[in-house]
Amino acid sequence: MSLLHGRTAFVSGGASGIGAGIAAALGEAGASVIVGDLLPSSAEAAEMRSVRLDVADAESVAAAFAGLDRLDILVNAAGIIRRAAEYDLDTFRQVLDVNLTGTMRLCTAARPLLARGGGAIVNIASMLSFFGGGLAPAYSASKGAVAQLTKSLAIGWAADGIRVNAVAPGWIATNLTQPLQDDAARAAAIVARTPLGRWGRPEDVAGAVVFLCSDAAAFITGVVLPVDGGYLVA
Repeated sequence: MSLLHGRTAFVSGGASGIGAGIAAALGEAGASVIVGDLLPSSAEAAEMRSVRLDVADAESVAAAFAGLDRLDILVNAAGIIRRAAEYDLDTFRQVLDVNLTGTMRLCTAARPLLARGGGAIVNIASMLSFFGGGLAPAYSASKGAVAQLTKSLAIGWAADGIRVNAVAPGWIATNLTQPLQDDAARAAAIVARTPLGRWGRPEDVAGAVVFLCSDAAAFITGVVLPVDGGYLVA
């Protein structure tokens, strides 16, 4: 594919899970991809390179973008969840600092580069952007806020030619959801409620991201697109 040929993309949290799937798909679509993560990336494709990135550290964010002379795409996929521990206020702050403020740190750092040629930002929201999670109040609050941040930046940065959208994954089979996959009763209930009848895969989310980054979505901004197999409407 050459949908994104000649473009440079930066994917935070791109070393594993949904982020890794997105990074691979952007590369397959022709983009040169920079993976930013605390973990080492397993990406071996020639069009990818890795940088160490802590989205909760402003200096780390600045360093990750230092020296770049071009950026067309930013995908904010870095995120954490601390199920059952998020009622602790220190843990609550940590989750928001990574998921919400970390997203804003990257958007702000990337803005001057993206504005040079009219770039695209895709934030990773969640189905918990739309309803609550009793075991994950910080994660739910952060992802609800990511959805509103996406809409606000879409308005505020439109004059720069920057489109800002988000995808909201449903139940995706990754290491992050492995405990739920391993719980037979919970996994069965998830599949039963999902109209398409299966867990999602990282590549399902990645396809939506590639679309939103491409010229096919040139008149789309401020959208929070569920990628959930129909879970939210069931």
